[in-house]
Amino acid sequence: MVNGFKKSIIAFMCFSVIVVFAKFAIGEIEKKEEVRKDDLYSQIELFSYALTTVQAAYVDEPTPKDLIYGSLKGMLSSLDPHSQFLTPEDFTDLKTETEGKFGGLGIEISIKDNLLTVVTPLEDTPAWRAGVKSLDKIVKIDDESTKDITLSEAVKKLRGKPGTTVNITIFRESEGKILELTITREIIRIHDVKDVMILKDNVGYIRLTEFREESYKEFRKGLDELKQKGADSLIVDLRNNPGGLLNIAIEITQEFLPEGQIIVSTKSRNPSQNSVSKSANRNGAFLQWPMAVLINEGSASGSEILAGALKDNKRAVIVGTKSFGKGSVQSVIPLPDGTGLKLTTSKYYTPADISIHGVGIEPDIVVDRSMEELAAEQKEAEKTEKKAEEIFNNVQNGTAPSAEPDKMEEAKKRLLEDNQVQAAINVIKGIKIFKK
Repeated sequence: MVNGFKKSIIAFMCFSVIVVFAKFAIGEIEKKEEVRKDDLYSQIELFSYALTTVQAAYVDEPTPKDLIYGSLKGMLSSLDPHSQFLTPEDFTDLKTETEGKFGGLGIEISIKDNLLTVVTPLEDTPAWRAGVKSLDKIVKIDDESTKDITLSEAVKKLRGKPGTTVNITIFRESEGKILELTITREIIRIHDVKDVMILKDNVGYIRLTEFREESYKEFRKGLDELKQKGADSLIVDLRNNPGGLLNIAIEITQEFLPEGQIIVSTKSRNPSQNSVSKSANRNGAFLQWPMAVLINEGSASGSEILAGALKDNKRAVIVGTKSFGKGSVQSVIPLPDGTGLKLTTSKYYTPADISIHGVGIEPDIVVDRSMEELAAEQKEAEKTEKKAEEIFNNVQNGTAPSAEPDKMEEAKKRLLEDNQVQAAINVIKGIKIFKK
């Protein structure tokens, strides 16, 4: 009886301590919240003072809209290279990009190590034909330094009317070279799925250049085509794929993962906004195919999600070189006047809970491109540009251009000479032998 009474007293005392501690913790949180609010209000007061001073004393009378838009642009750009204040025109540009048709050079850019960096040149575009490469640093645009330039400012400078030219100065760190290039702008039309073919020994090949609105439908159509042709295994080429729409990357990834397996998770400052995306694939049409995925330094964002998910789930062997490392999530938040915020709200994590951002995906098998192949690729780009000029000249002179060679056979020959593709074929052969 006495022991029971003592236990009750001790339990009550422990409960009282917990309650006091909880109240203390809540009190501390409330105090911190109040401090944050007070700090915010004092800073807003400072901003308001600066705003009214500029409006009253600046040499030219600025409009309130210009001042506020300028303030918002500065605030968002100070956060990270991918956050951005969107004017109504920027909203239109963003929509145009995701639909896959716009005017410009055909390069995907980012800010890396505080430098304007090429993520990848898109194939068959002016930049690609001019020899621009992934990781090239753009140090000047039309003789103006890109130091401290924002992504939105760079995009506006690089884009323009088709037929006009832009001069860019690039620093290629891998070769220690500074190159001056004059590139003519074109309407950039993106075809996301290319080179759907069987290479040899029933090994299917499909190249995905970006994740846009129609990419999943095109990709699935390509897979069905390969299956009809007798393919029993697959190489997915994500080299120089800069990413795109997250939902499309998830849709494509789940074609190869059974239901319930994690594709990607996102983590933000607010735990309630964290998310986990899992495969909903009950079909299983391509779940048994041996797979290899090709990546390089131009593979970013959605490409890294796909490669990371297949790697961590032991579903495919990743071949090539380390990817770019763009693993942050931008949410587009509309504002009342038709503008908006493109705001980094979270970061991507692979199924093994590894952050992609600034790290990239390490291939299972590292295979560098040989210098001979890179030189041949550049020669092919120059040949393509020369061929286009020849056709225009022939048409102008009233003569018929020469017959086009079989592009698919040419592409197949080129791929079979690609050492990274050869490595992927050997990986798949090994998987098939192991399964038998």
